[in-house]
Amino acid sequence: MVERKQVIPGDVIARGNHRYGAYIEKRGDEYIALRVGLAEVGREGVKLNPLTGPYLPRAEDDVIGKVVDMNGFGWVVDINSCFDGFLPASFVFGREFSPSTHDLSSKFKVGDMIGARIESFERSRDPQLSIRGHGYGKIDSGEIIKISPTKVPRLIGRRGAMINLISERTGCDVRVGQNGLVVVNGPPDGIVKTAMAVKMVEEEAHAADLVSKIEAYLGGSSDDGS
Repeated sequence: MVERKQVIPGDVIARGNHRYGAYIEKRGDEYIALRVGLAEVGREGVKLNPLTGPYLPRAEDDVIGKVVDMNGFGWVVDINSCFDGFLPASFVFGREFSPSTHDLSSKFKVGDMIGARIESFERSRDPQLSIRGHGYGKIDSGEIIKISPTKVPRLIGRRGAMINLISERTGCDVRVGQNGLVVVNGPPDGIVKTAMAVKMVEEEAHAADLVSKIEAYLGGSSDDGS
């Protein structure tokens, strides 16, 4: 059983001994909210999903971004943050990469959308991206939907329940970046319904009956929790 409640900075979310995530401070046995958001207390610990805020890169995050520039050593990628991502050419061409012999535009051009992973990030330098692994690289098709990065956990849901529900009911492939960009592929009517459902999640992320509302909009029923 997951307990959810809206909180403001200074509110006590829970007491006891729990694992806890970002935007929460532990004082003695109390877990204090540091942001306005939706708090969750359950078997997985204490979590706080802020209702507003920018995307702050974290290592291992999956992101979707647009190539906005390139230099002799890699690509600069807009990842919907105050920080640009940088994809080193050596991560794409391999150890044999040489600025004098490899043409970066043969892989990615300015304006291309890519899926990537945050390889590393320190606030003193822009986050480094990687496309190593299955499913990363150029995104050739799909509609882009942009939502607040702080609403992404609610869109994904517990163990992917919410996004799986939307995907199954619309017949669309839905890819969510932790930075608030969503790529949708599927039939036109499914894309429209997906976009509406995603926006509904963004606007009503605080609602305790959000799953029921999404089910009612998409049609059918489900036992998934989110």
